[in-house]
Amino acid sequence: MSADAITVLIADDHPVVRDGLRGMFAASTEFAVVGEASSGPEAVVVTLGLDPDVVLMDLRMPRGGGVEAIAELTARKVRSRVLVLTTYDTDTDAFSAVKAGAIGYLLKDTPRDELFAAVRAVAEGRTVLSPVVASRLLSRVRGPGASRSLSAREREVLTLVAKGTSNRAIAQELFISEATVKTHLTHIFGKLEVADRAAAVATAYDRGILG
Repeated sequence: MSADAITVLIADDHPVVRDGLRGMFAASTEFAVVGEASSGPEAVVVTLGLDPDVVLMDLRMPRGGGVEAIAELTARKVRSRVLVLTTYDTDTDAFSAVKAGAIGYLLKDTPRDELFAAVRAVAEGRTVLSPVVASRLLSRVRGPGASRSLSAREREVLTLVAKGTSNRAIAQELFISEATVKTHLTHIFGKLEVADRAAAVATAYDRGILG
């Protein structure tokens, strides 16, 4: 394993899926699969023991699902970042996972190159959402009559995003948790009607929110 490799833990209850993902990552020296888990509780235990950079987390598993595991890892303030990889794209699943602390949410039909790019981004603390999930999530966050104006704190977060600052660095700069940063970003995306950080920054400049 390369010293610079991004370490990955695969949490999925289907052995075939785990084997397929392990084989996929093995084809690149950029990644190293350091462990596997077949349930949410097992994912928590293995993550605590191995400290991977990224946890690929399925949501619906017997003996304990992914959302509960994500919440537990968030509560324990682990360094590992969670990227959900699931077949489910409902707004409830996505909202629950992000609220619990996941910073990425992809579907299992995601092409390999996009998955690799997402793992890189999540390892760096950047949020990654598949387009369909982003749309559902934003619709839920906005809701009827949601305010479109950014709060002072949201503008502070967006200013740092525009400088390329990671979630972790934003949290340190503003003395808030990474989970709070993610919440602010979700609200910003909803208010600006965009699906990612780049679009949020571009829209903010276009509307004069950022100068």
